[in-house]
Amino acid sequence: MTTPGTGEPRLRTPAHRVSPRAKHWWALRSALGTLVALVPQVAVAGFFPDFAQLMLVTGVLTVVVGVAHLVVVPRMRFALHRWEITDDAVHTLTGWLRLEWRIAPISRVQTVDTDRGPLQRAFGLSSVTVTTASSSGALTIDGLAADDAVALADRLTRATEHLGGDAT
Repeated sequence: MTTPGTGEPRLRTPAHRVSPRAKHWWALRSALGTLVALVPQVAVAGFFPDFAQLMLVTGVLTVVVGVAHLVVVPRMRFALHRWEITDDAVHTLTGWLRLEWRIAPISRVQTVDTDRGPLQRAFGLSSVTVTTASSSGALTIDGLAADDAVALADRLTRATEHLGGDAT
């Protein structure tokens, strides 16, 4: 399907990637998740010596899966995650195992929020969440450079102010 009069496809991959620093943020989150999974295994092995061998096996499996996740997932997410704001819509493509492509018309945008958790701040990153009048929920763009997130939120806020109405 093409845009009338232009010959350009209406549905296309969004143009912008997230910040390359997002790979490091996602990798750190993966490593922390693996550590969280290992803590109870170490505790069980320490308090219940009869289960120490089983906990060693599950611990090794946890480390193998955790390292694989740490190496593969951040790179895949970075390669796949895209976003774009046009005059008409907010476009996002997210995921790594299951891809989700979302398009929200600017006229349906209700709120625009930025979020910077402690790990994001450490990497100079931020997320932008666009809430719409949709049953599918908000669109979130994770892993943006902090300055880009502020500029994006400002642009979306200005675009929705010009439309007026209540975005329903």
